[in-house]
Amino acid sequence: MQRPDFDSIRSYDEFSKYYWYRDELISICKEHGLKAPGGKIELNRVIESYFNGVIIPPAKKTTVRKSAFKGDLTLQTGLIECGFTFGPRFREFFEKTTGIKPFKFNVDMVAAAKAVKENGDESFTLGDLLEIYYGRKTYAAYDRSALQWNKFVKAFCEDPDTRIYPNRLKAAAKLWKIVRDSDMPKEYTNDLLVKYKTNI
Repeated sequence: MQRPDFDSIRSYDEFSKYYWYRDELISICKEHGLKAPGGKIELNRVIESYFNGVIIPPAKKTTVRKSAFKGDLTLQTGLIECGFTFGPRFREFFEKTTGIKPFKFNVDMVAAAKAVKENGDESFTLGDLLEIYYGRKTYAAYDRSALQWNKFVKAFCEDPDTRIYPNRLKAAAKLWKIVRDSDMPKEYTNDLLVKYKTNI
């Protein structure tokens, strides 16, 4: 079954059967006058609301202050207040605070900081961000569903039956296109290889 056009889909359950790239979700949201946040999880929530009859309009543009914040950073300092970035000043702050050197920001911290800025949430602090680092708090989780293609390719290449293909990545891409545009689960199985061998 080929993936239908978005406007011909009648329910979120039907929509969810198909794979949509992030750029496609953003376009759908913009074309339908909906909020188009950055991550796939948030985009899917907006689209689910749309199918449930709730329109989430684009957020009003809020200007995030480029801070001239020169004071000392503390765990109570607001992320927006201090003009937070993933640069050296903030890395050094977290190194001093945690004793972990080198300190590495994780993907959930990145997702949270982005969401805080998009939402204009002035109550969110550097301490809140550290709680996310330790896994004691959530704000906006990194969208791990975006890794479906990577998992698909890995499973494809681990299957000994795929060794017949001189360029396994190209073969996996052809099979992925079939799966991506269908309502099948977005996971590689040997049954897929058997069924669509002549297509790849």
